[in-house]
Amino acid sequence: MKIGVIGVAACGKTTLFNALTGGEAGTGGYGASQIHIGVAQVADERVDALTEIFHPKKTTYATVDFADVPGLGESREGASQRAEGESIPQALEGADALVLVLRAFDDPGVPHPRGSVDPARDLGDMKLDLILRDLSVVERRRERLEKLVAKKKDPDEMAEFELLGRLQGALEEGKPLSDQELGEKEIARLRGFGFLSAKPILVVINVGEDRINEPPEAFAFVKEEVGTEPVVLCAQLEAELSQLPEEERDVFLSDYGLAQPARDRVILASFDLLGLQSFLTVGEDEVRAWPIRKGTSALHAAGTIHSDLERGFIRAEVVSYEDFMAAGSMAAARDRGILRVEGKEYEVKDGEIMHVRFNV
Repeated sequence: MKIGVIGVAACGKTTLFNALTGGEAGTGGYGASQIHIGVAQVADERVDALTEIFHPKKTTYATVDFADVPGLGESREGASQRAEGESIPQALEGADALVLVLRAFDDPGVPHPRGSVDPARDLGDMKLDLILRDLSVVERRRERLEKLVAKKKDPDEMAEFELLGRLQGALEEGKPLSDQELGEKEIARLRGFGFLSAKPILVVINVGEDRINEPPEAFAFVKEEVGTEPVVLCAQLEAELSQLPEEERDVFLSDYGLAQPARDRVILASFDLLGLQSFLTVGEDEVRAWPIRKGTSALHAAGTIHSDLERGFIRAEVVSYEDFMAAGSMAAARDRGILRVEGKEYEVKDGEIMHVRFNV
């Protein structure tokens, strides 16, 4: 899974990126204009507990790739007057979702480029920027298709031309592509474009230290605009926390009245936004979390481990994490009859421990 981190200048998105990935990307001057790529581990207490039981040679958490991308979200006036040809940043084309950082802190040392802090205004500017970038891509593609369709009347090209015309109309009205009702074939036809306004958005409100316990309801405009509640955090504190040794983190969190790092909430909220979950494999060699889409069958879940397991799938032995912990071991789970045998069509649930029987 890859997620793009976006926001207007001086909103703290690169600071958040550092907090998520444990990186040290520059946050001012030259560094603020660069694309940064990093990987974050998905905190999972189930993996921690199973590691304590199995003492494996290796422990592997699910991961999320983050791309911190500058240059988006200018003012409404500037975006409306942007020259044609502004395209989608390449680093965002393959992103599954976007984390949109909104500034809600005052700092005279880091002036807001628009002279005042207004997260609702910045959200509007960001949404408009995404829409206009998509509109630019649609217009250029339709210009090419118009000539091709006039020459040879190819059915696929004609269907694409018609579809893009419908989307162009919506974008010109200021409507994001995520609001459009599209069929499976239409979604497949558009997949290669990497449209930004079609991607799910998780909004992160970057507050000062005095507001770190502010509830999401304090920023109700976010849910009204994007349909999901924001994650409220102080990116600077989270970045400092990510650099601390493990034994000092609990003390740091306690000092600020926090139960867990907010970075974990961002990652888990991203999982939920994309309809993802994790199943687990255990053993003396490795304890591992495997991210899959909700509703994934046992057959395809096996394929995420290795293609041979999917090709030669016989059955899956499955037990919920809670049942396993109550039993204490696989042998005890089997004796209690809570270790089930499931076929290839079984839908794997979040946190289930699975062992695949196969033959190739």
